[in-house]
Amino acid sequence: MSNSAVSTSDATPGHRPPRRFRPVRLLTAAVFALAGLIFWMSFNTAKGTDIRTDASMLRLSDLIQERSKGNGELERSAAALRSEVDSLAGRDSGADTAEARRLAALGDAAGTREIGGTGLTVTLTDAPPNATAKIPGVPQPQPNDLVIHQQDLQAVVNALWQGGAQGIKVMDQRLISTSAVRCVGNTLILQGRVYSPPYKITAVGDRGRLRKALDTSPTIQNYQQYVAAYGLGWKVDQHDKVTLPGYTGAVDLHYAKPAR
Repeated sequence: MSNSAVSTSDATPGHRPPRRFRPVRLLTAAVFALAGLIFWMSFNTAKGTDIRTDASMLRLSDLIQERSKGNGELERSAAALRSEVDSLAGRDSGADTAEARRLAALGDAAGTREIGGTGLTVTLTDAPPNATAKIPGVPQPQPNDLVIHQQDLQAVVNALWQGGAQGIKVMDQRLISTSAVRCVGNTLILQGRVYSPPYKITAVGDRGRLRKALDTSPTIQNYQQYVAAYGLGWKVDQHDKVTLPGYTGAVDLHYAKPAR
Protein backbone atom coordinates (compact mmCIF):
# COMPACT_ATOMS: atom_id res chain seq x y z
CA MET A 1 0.00 0.00 0.00
CA SER A 2 2.75 2.48 0.93
CA ASN A 3 4.54 1.85 -2.40
CA SER A 4 1.34 2.47 -4.29
CA ALA A 5 0.73 5.67 -2.41
CA VAL A 6 4.19 6.94 -3.11
CA SER A 7 3.83 6.14 -6.87
CA THR A 8 0.51 7.97 -7.00
CA SER A 9 1.81 11.00 -5.18
CA ASP A 10 4.78 11.27 -7.63
CA ALA A 11 2.44 11.84 -10.60
CA THR A 12 1.91 15.56 -10.92
CA PRO A 13 -1.18 16.99 -12.57
CA GLY A 14 -0.72 17.68 -16.33
CA HIS A 15 2.49 15.66 -16.61
CA ARG A 16 2.59 13.02 -19.41
CA PRO A 17 5.22 10.38 -20.12
CA PRO A 18 7.58 11.16 -23.06
CA ARG A 19 6.31 10.11 -26.53
CA ARG A 20 8.18 7.36 -28.34
CA PHE A 21 8.34 6.84 -32.14
CA ARG A 22 6.84 3.54 -33.06
CA PRO A 23 8.67 1.29 -35.61
CA VAL A 24 5.65 1.44 -37.96
CA ARG A 25 5.90 5.21 -38.20
CA LEU A 26 9.60 5.03 -38.94
CA LEU A 27 8.98 2.44 -41.71
CA THR A 28 6.23 4.58 -43.24
CA ALA A 29 8.51 7.62 -43.31
CA ALA A 30 11.27 5.57 -44.95
CA VAL A 31 8.89 4.28 -47.67
CA PHE A 32 7.73 7.81 -48.54
CA ALA A 33 11.33 9.02 -48.65
CA LEU A 34 12.31 6.16 -51.00
CA ALA A 35 9.31 6.82 -53.25
CA GLY A 36 10.25 10.48 -53.47
CA LEU A 37 13.81 9.55 -54.43
CA ILE A 38 12.56 7.21 -57.18
CA PHE A 39 10.24 9.88 -58.62
CA TRP A 40 13.07 12.40 -58.64
CA MET A 41 15.45 9.99 -60.39
CA SER A 42 12.81 9.16 -63.03
CA PHE A 43 12.19 12.85 -63.67
CA ASN A 44 15.90 13.57 -63.91
CA THR A 45 16.43 10.66 -66.32
CA ALA A 46 13.45 11.38 -68.57
CA LYS A 47 14.16 15.11 -68.98
CA GLY A 48 10.64 15.61 -70.17
CA THR A 49 10.51 12.54 -72.45
CA ASP A 50 8.67 9.23 -72.22
CA ILE A 51 11.26 6.73 -71.05
CA ARG A 52 8.91 3.78 -71.58
CA THR A 53 8.93 4.01 -75.37
CA ASP A 54 11.38 2.47 -77.85
CA ALA A 55 11.98 5.82 -79.56
CA SER A 56 15.63 5.87 -78.52
CA MET A 57 16.17 2.43 -80.02
CA LEU A 58 14.48 3.58 -83.23
CA ARG A 59 16.79 6.56 -83.39
CA LEU A 60 19.77 4.26 -82.88
CA SER A 61 18.58 2.04 -85.72
CA ASP A 62 18.21 5.06 -87.99
CA LEU A 63 21.73 6.16 -87.06
CA ILE A 64 23.14 2.73 -87.92
CA GLN A 65 21.42 2.76 -91.30
CA GLU A 66 22.68 6.27 -91.99
CA ARG A 67 26.25 5.33 -91.09
CA SER A 68 25.99 2.20 -93.23
CA LYS A 69 24.88 4.27 -96.21
CA GLY A 70 27.71 6.73 -95.60
CA ASN A 71 30.23 3.89 -95.44
CA GLY A 72 28.99 2.60 -98.78
CA GLU A 73 29.44 5.99 -100.41
CA LEU A 74 32.94 6.33 -98.97
CA GLU A 75 33.85 2.86 -100.26
CA ARG A 76 32.72 3.74 -103.79
CA SER A 77 34.70 6.97 -103.69
CA ALA A 78 37.79 5.18 -102.35
CA ALA A 79 37.46 2.48 -105.02
CA ALA A 80 37.42 5.09 -107.78
CA LEU A 81 40.49 6.81 -106.36
CA ARG A 82 42.31 3.50 -105.87
CA SER A 83 41.59 2.51 -109.46
CA GLU A 84 42.98 5.81 -110.69
CA VAL A 85 46.10 5.44 -108.53
CA ASP A 86 46.68 1.87 -109.74
CA SER A 87 46.30 2.98 -113.34
CA LEU A 88 48.83 5.78 -112.92
CA ALA A 89 51.22 3.53 -111.02
CA GLY A 90 51.04 0.87 -113.71
CA ARG A 91 51.63 3.41 -116.46
CA ASP A 92 54.67 4.99 -114.79
CA SER A 93 56.24 1.96 -113.12
CA GLY A 94 58.02 0.73 -116.23
CA ALA A 95 57.26 -2.89 -115.34
CA ASP A 96 57.55 -5.48 -118.11
CA THR A 97 54.78 -7.82 -119.23
CA ALA A 98 55.82 -10.64 -116.89
CA GLU A 99 55.81 -8.32 -113.90
CA ALA A 100 52.39 -6.97 -114.87
CA ARG A 101 51.01 -10.52 -115.08
CA ARG A 102 52.45 -11.33 -111.66
CA LEU A 103 50.87 -8.25 -110.12
CA ALA A 104 47.54 -9.11 -111.75
CA ALA A 105 47.72 -12.65 -110.33
CA LEU A 106 48.40 -11.25 -106.86
CA GLY A 107 45.40 -8.94 -107.22
CA ASP A 108 43.20 -11.90 -108.20
CA ALA A 109 44.41 -13.92 -105.21
CA ALA A 110 43.84 -11.00 -102.84
CA GLY A 111 40.35 -10.36 -104.23
CA THR A 112 41.04 -6.74 -105.16
CA ARG A 113 40.44 -7.27 -108.89
CA GLU A 114 37.16 -7.89 -110.69
CA ILE A 115 36.57 -11.51 -111.60
CA GLY A 116 34.06 -13.22 -113.90
CA GLY A 117 33.00 -16.65 -115.08
CA THR A 118 30.38 -19.31 -114.45
CA GLY A 119 28.90 -19.49 -110.97
CA LEU A 120 25.82 -19.55 -108.81
CA THR A 121 23.91 -17.47 -106.26
CA VAL A 122 22.43 -18.77 -103.00
CA THR A 123 19.56 -16.79 -101.48
CA LEU A 124 18.61 -17.19 -97.82
CA THR A 125 15.36 -15.71 -96.52
CA ASP A 126 13.58 -15.56 -93.17
CA ALA A 127 10.41 -17.60 -92.78
CA PRO A 128 7.09 -15.73 -92.38
CA PRO A 129 6.70 -14.50 -88.78
CA ASN A 130 3.42 -16.42 -88.42
CA ALA A 131 4.83 -19.68 -89.83
CA THR A 132 3.74 -22.96 -88.28
CA ALA A 133 5.18 -26.47 -88.49
CA LYS A 134 4.70 -27.89 -92.00
CA ILE A 135 5.58 -31.48 -91.07
CA PRO A 136 3.42 -33.62 -88.73
CA GLY A 137 5.10 -34.34 -85.39
CA VAL A 138 7.50 -31.39 -85.61
CA PRO A 139 7.16 -28.94 -82.68
CA GLN A 140 5.83 -25.47 -83.39
CA PRO A 141 8.63 -23.00 -84.16
CA GLN A 142 10.20 -20.58 -81.74
CA PRO A 143 11.11 -17.08 -83.01
CA ASN A 144 14.76 -18.09 -83.48
CA ASP A 145 13.69 -20.95 -85.75
CA LEU A 146 12.25 -18.52 -88.31
CA VAL A 147 15.24 -16.24 -88.99
CA ILE A 148 18.58 -16.58 -90.76
CA HIS A 149 21.50 -16.87 -88.34
CA GLN A 150 25.18 -16.13 -88.68
CA GLN A 151 26.06 -19.82 -88.82
CA ASP A 152 23.74 -20.28 -91.81
CA LEU A 153 25.55 -17.61 -93.82
CA GLN A 154 28.94 -18.92 -92.73
CA ALA A 155 27.95 -22.45 -93.74
CA VAL A 156 27.16 -21.34 -97.30
CA VAL A 157 30.35 -19.28 -97.62
CA ASN A 158 32.52 -22.10 -96.26
CA ALA A 159 30.90 -24.67 -98.55
CA LEU A 160 31.47 -22.48 -101.60
CA TRP A 161 35.13 -22.01 -100.71
CA GLN A 162 35.42 -25.77 -100.23
CA GLY A 163 33.81 -26.24 -103.64
CA GLY A 164 36.64 -24.35 -105.30
CA ALA A 165 35.12 -20.88 -105.60
CA GLN A 166 37.50 -18.43 -107.26
CA GLY A 167 35.74 -15.52 -105.60
CA ILE A 168 32.66 -14.85 -103.44
CA LYS A 169 30.55 -11.81 -102.76
CA VAL A 170 27.91 -11.43 -100.06
CA MET A 171 25.22 -8.97 -101.06
CA ASP A 172 27.23 -6.37 -103.03
CA GLN A 173 30.61 -6.82 -101.31
CA ARG A 174 33.52 -9.02 -102.30
CA LEU A 175 34.97 -11.23 -99.58
CA ILE A 176 38.70 -11.41 -98.90
CA SER A 177 40.76 -13.45 -96.46
CA THR A 178 40.10 -11.05 -93.56
CA SER A 179 36.34 -10.62 -94.16
CA ALA A 180 34.07 -11.57 -91.26
CA VAL A 181 30.41 -12.49 -91.78
CA ARG A 182 28.64 -11.43 -88.59
CA CYS A 183 25.00 -11.09 -87.62
CA VAL A 184 23.54 -8.90 -84.89
CA GLY A 185 19.91 -9.77 -84.28
CA ASN A 186 18.34 -10.34 -87.69
CA THR A 187 20.76 -8.08 -89.59
CA LEU A 188 24.07 -8.78 -91.27
CA ILE A 189 27.08 -6.56 -90.57
CA LEU A 190 29.74 -6.92 -93.23
CA GLN A 191 32.80 -4.68 -93.49
CA GLY A 192 31.13 -1.69 -91.86
CA ARG A 193 27.77 -1.94 -93.62
CA VAL A 194 24.40 -3.31 -92.48
CA TYR A 195 22.09 -5.57 -94.53
CA SER A 196 18.68 -7.14 -93.98
CA PRO A 197 17.35 -10.39 -95.49
CA PRO A 198 17.02 -11.79 -98.06
CA TYR A 199 20.75 -12.48 -98.17
CA LYS A 200 22.42 -13.25 -101.52
CA ILE A 201 25.77 -15.07 -101.73
CA THR A 202 27.34 -15.30 -105.19
CA ALA A 203 30.36 -17.39 -106.15
CA VAL A 204 32.42 -17.72 -109.33
CA GLY A 205 33.65 -21.22 -110.11
CA ASP A 206 32.71 -24.61 -111.50
CA ARG A 207 28.95 -24.86 -110.94
CA GLY A 208 28.97 -28.64 -110.52
CA ARG A 209 31.61 -28.56 -107.79
CA LEU A 210 29.97 -25.61 -106.07
CA ARG A 211 26.55 -27.29 -106.04
CA LYS A 212 28.01 -30.58 -104.80
CA ALA A 213 29.75 -28.76 -101.93
CA LEU A 214 26.45 -27.17 -100.92
CA ASP A 215 24.57 -30.47 -101.09
CA THR A 216 27.12 -32.39 -99.00
CA SER A 217 27.67 -29.80 -96.26
CA PRO A 218 26.35 -31.21 -92.93
CA THR A 219 25.53 -27.70 -91.65
CA ILE A 220 23.52 -26.88 -94.76
CA GLN A 221 21.75 -30.23 -94.52
CA ASN A 222 20.67 -29.24 -91.01
CA TYR A 223 19.46 -25.88 -92.37
CA GLN A 224 17.45 -27.72 -95.02
CA GLN A 225 15.51 -29.47 -92.25
CA TYR A 226 14.30 -26.05 -91.06
CA VAL A 227 13.47 -25.15 -94.65
CA ALA A 228 11.20 -28.17 -94.88
CA ALA A 229 9.74 -27.82 -91.37
CA TYR A 230 9.15 -24.07 -91.08
CA GLY A 231 9.56 -22.50 -94.51
CA LEU A 232 12.94 -20.80 -94.27
CA GLY A 233 14.00 -19.56 -97.68
CA TRP A 234 16.55 -21.46 -99.78
CA LYS A 235 17.16 -20.82 -103.48
CA VAL A 236 20.09 -21.59 -105.77
CA ASP A 237 20.41 -19.85 -109.16
CA GLN A 238 23.07 -20.90 -111.67
CA HIS A 239 24.83 -18.43 -113.96
CA ASP A 240 26.55 -18.99 -117.28
CA LYS A 241 28.33 -15.68 -116.72
CA VAL A 242 28.59 -13.66 -113.53
CA THR A 243 30.97 -10.87 -112.53
CA LEU A 244 32.16 -10.10 -109.02
CA PRO A 245 33.56 -6.67 -108.15
CA GLY A 246 36.97 -6.29 -106.61
CA TYR A 247 37.24 -5.62 -102.91
CA THR A 248 37.30 -1.86 -102.30
CA GLY A 249 37.73 -1.58 -98.54
CA ALA A 250 40.82 -1.06 -96.42
CA VAL A 251 43.39 -3.84 -96.30
CA ASP A 252 45.35 -2.63 -93.27
CA LEU A 253 45.22 -4.95 -90.28
CA HIS A 254 44.15 -3.49 -86.94
CA TYR A 255 44.98 -5.40 -83.77
CA ALA A 256 45.30 -4.83 -80.06
CA LYS A 257 48.65 -3.81 -78.59
CA PRO A 258 49.81 -4.35 -75.01
CA ALA A 259 49.73 -1.26 -72.82
CA ARG A 260 53.06 0.02 -71.62
